[in-house]
Amino acid sequence: MRKDQVHVGHTYVARISDKLTRVRIDGENAHGGWDATNLTTNKKVRIKSPAKLRGPAPERDAKQRAKAVAETQAADASINAHAVPAEAAAPAKQTRAKKVAAEPKTRKPSGLDAACEVLKARGEPMTCKAIVEEMLARGMWTTGGKTPASTLHAAICREIQAKAGEARFKKTDRGQFTINAK
Repeated sequence: MRKDQVHVGHTYVARISDKLTRVRIDGENAHGGWDATNLTTNKKVRIKSPAKLRGPAPERDAKQRAKAVAETQAADASINAHAVPAEAAAPAKQTRAKKVAAEPKTRKPSGLDAACEVLKARGEPMTCKAIVEEMLARGMWTTGGKTPASTLHAAICREIQAKAGEARFKKTDRGQFTINAK
């Protein structure tokens, strides 16, 4: 359609959301196009260009109009019949089924947990490289990383910085760590 063929108040067939539906043009939009009402859903829509309009909607005959009005009134009546006053409409509290307590899963110790155990067993300061070699030799920890010593060093430093006096580790010398005696 062309812009000069569109008139406010008339009904047209328009493509909305990839479906053809009937719309009534309510007025012109300040940003261009028209404000309209989708007659199928009674929602406001914006028609940005006349290309969305396919042409004037065919007029319904009296029987079709009466049937549509009756269906709308019946739907409204059924909705209003089931309506509950706002005071009486308390949301139903849903209860969840209680879960059966499952047996706790045994998890492998993290790299920091394993490092803590190694340092406790050794009782003296160690470098991260030595700690990693011991953890891997005992089978306490597995990794596929290329630089596990650097990863462990960074994790220990993060824990020391984040937990301060509550950290499990203490730095004794450059690259040397031991257990923090709390």
